[in-house]
Amino acid sequence: MLGLRLPTRSVARDEAEKPFWISFSDLMTALMVLFLVAMAVALVAVTQSVRKIASLEEQRKAEIEVCMSDVTAITKLFPGVTVQGYSIDFGTHALFATNSHMLGDKAGITLRNFVPRVLEVAKHPSCDKWFKRVIVEGFASRSGTYMHNLNLSLQRAERVLCVLLDSSEKAINPLSEADRKAVRALFLVGGSSFNALKENDFDSQRVELKLEFLNPGESRAASRDVSLDSGFFCPIDKT
Repeated sequence: MLGLRLPTRSVARDEAEKPFWISFSDLMTALMVLFLVAMAVALVAVTQSVRKIASLEEQRKAEIEVCMSDVTAITKLFPGVTVQGYSIDFGTHALFATNSHMLGDKAGITLRNFVPRVLEVAKHPSCDKWFKRVIVEGFASRSGTYMHNLNLSLQRAERVLCVLLDSSEKAINPLSEADRKAVRALFLVGGSSFNALKENDFDSQRVELKLEFLNPGESRAASRDVSLDSGFFCPIDKT
C-alpha cells in the first residue's frame, strides 16, 4: 500500500476553469445584444420624432397657406393692394411724399378699412393657431443719407400705427376699441432703408405689413389687457 500513487487532480482543475470562461463569453454576448436592442429602440424613437416634426411642419405650412389665401381674398376689395409671400404691399394706397412721414386721409381710410379684416382672419382657427404678430415696415428711397432714411422709414411705420390707433373726431372711420387693442398687442414697428426698392423713388416711399407666424412648439407672448390711452396723440407729430 505504501507504493500506491494517488491520481492527480489536474483534469478537475481544468474542468473548474471552463465554466468561468463560458460565463464571461455569455456575458459579453448578452451585453452586445442589450446594446443592439437599446440602439434599435433609440433609432425608432428618433425616427418617430423626426416624422412627427415633419408632419407638424407640413400641417403648419398648409394652415398658414389657408390663412394667407384668406388675406389675399381681402385684397380683391382693395385693387392695388397685393400679397407677396407673407407681406401685404399697399402700393399707391399708402405712399409718402419725399422726406415726409405724413399720410393723407384717403390712405388712412384704406388702412382703417383693411386692417380690421386682417385681424378678423387672424381669429380663424386655421390662422389663430400659428399667427404671431404683424410687423409694420416703412421704406425709404435712396435719396438722402442712410441714417436719415432709416429714421424716416421708422417714422413712416409709426405713422401707420398712429393712423390705426387714432379714435379722435378727425379720424374717418376709426377702428373699434377691440381692434385698437388688438393692434396695440400684435403690431410692431420696423424700418428699412434702401431695401426692396421699387422702380422709382416715389413708389419706394411706402409701407408694408409683414405677417409673422409661430414655429412648432413656440408660444405666443402673453399680452396684458390694459385700457387704451385717453386723449391719444401721435408722438412723431411733436417733431
